[in-house]
Amino acid sequence: MDRLPWSRWHWLVVTALGVTWILDGLEVSIVAALGPVLTLSTTLNLTASEVGLTASAYLTGSVLGAIVFSYLTDRQGRKKWFMITLLLYLAATVLTAFSWNLWSFMFFRFLTGAGIGGEYAAINSAIDELIPARRRGHTDLAINGSWWLGSAAGAVLAIVLLNPLLVPEYLGWRLCFGFGAVLGVSILLVRRVIPESPRWLMTHGNMKEAEEIVDGIEVRIMRDEQVTSLPATEGSITVHARPHATLATVARELFSTYPRRTILGIVLMVTQSFMYNAISFTYPFVLTKFYAVPSHDIGYYILPFAFGNFLGPLLLGRFFDTIGRKQMISFTYAVAGGLLAATGYFFWQGAFTSVTQMVAWSSVFFFASAGASAAYLTVSEIFPMEIRAMAIAFFFVVAQGAGILAPWLYGKLIETSAESVFYGYLLGAGMMLIGAVVELWLGVKAEGRSLEHIATPLSAQPLSEDAPRVS
Repeated sequence: MDRLPWSRWHWLVVTALGVTWILDGLEVSIVAALGPVLTLSTTLNLTASEVGLTASAYLTGSVLGAIVFSYLTDRQGRKKWFMITLLLYLAATVLTAFSWNLWSFMFFRFLTGAGIGGEYAAINSAIDELIPARRRGHTDLAINGSWWLGSAAGAVLAIVLLNPLLVPEYLGWRLCFGFGAVLGVSILLVRRVIPESPRWLMTHGNMKEAEEIVDGIEVRIMRDEQVTSLPATEGSITVHARPHATLATVARELFSTYPRRTILGIVLMVTQSFMYNAISFTYPFVLTKFYAVPSHDIGYYILPFAFGNFLGPLLLGRFFDTIGRKQMISFTYAVAGGLLAATGYFFWQGAFTSVTQMVAWSSVFFFASAGASAAYLTVSEIFPMEIRAMAIAFFFVVAQGAGILAPWLYGKLIETSAESVFYGYLLGAGMMLIGAVVELWLGVKAEGRSLEHIATPLSAQPLSEDAPRVS
């Protein structure tokens, strides 16, 4: 797979699987913009902290969904579960539109989060295993950064559907969720043509099916690119039949075989998650409380913020494959942390208008978004193939667990004072600087290397001398 030239087939994979992040960004952006609207008596009549609590319900669902579905993804295959988790997301999104109080809204948001959490593990695994090594970093960052395209789409929807002059308040917020479901249905149809990961099939003894899939991909690429031959394969690997990986297997590999990589993954994921969950979910409340921005205009401010977040991974992504993972991750984390601290200080001093505040945040997250996307790339590529989905889920769970209370905490800080918000920003900035230091210390040189060279597959390690083997 690593030797194949980039083709239209790879673009299909990126489009069909990468939509996960667009859907998640759409969800978070819509709910963030909805925050002030949901406090109105004509909607759900929530408080600011209750809106933060609904965000925490979404994050909790994503944590539990990642745990359950990652186990099933590693055990039963990538394709089956990236289809099922998308179906769960669609159903829960539609149900959210029919919420009638705080608890029903929280429950449906929990289910939506479960679907997205399962998607993270299944999709990251599939993408890494289908994309050539030389393009894996840039591709992963661009796909993870596409979260913000969804956020931009959510902002546009919010501008229209949350404007009471166009759509009644009691109806507009419900329609927002319907558009996310429509997008998901269209992608569900495209995903059916994406094959199972040949790498997953190989390590589970399904060599014939893996070879048939690779042959089919090669034929399609040769036809699409109008070439008569492909680069020769390099190297070989022998795999041995072995039992399915269990949670005990994951624990052994993470904490015994790769403890330094585990520490690296935890720090990178926790620091970026806390910063993002804290600020993204409460962004509209800062605008409405401290700058008196009308709730129906929130989308105008989310839109440039979202594009800044998307452009970071897109424009900086190629340097993670050329300059290197360690250098670029530590650089983006450090710059984002420093800029956030400065932005928080000027916010506290009242030096910003709503527009300059938006520009400052967009600058911070141009770098933070590239770093955060690289954190997801890191934890998806530095562990053995057989536990990839469960490893991704582990770090996702740790990160989201650290960030679950962040929206509620920052909601409380916003209810208090600008000074309190500043100290909250300092906390987020300090965490990002810690991430930069740890990356310099423990970072893994993964650029341009095949997944099998970064972490030897468990199935390449025989259980015993007489263990059955396939090659």
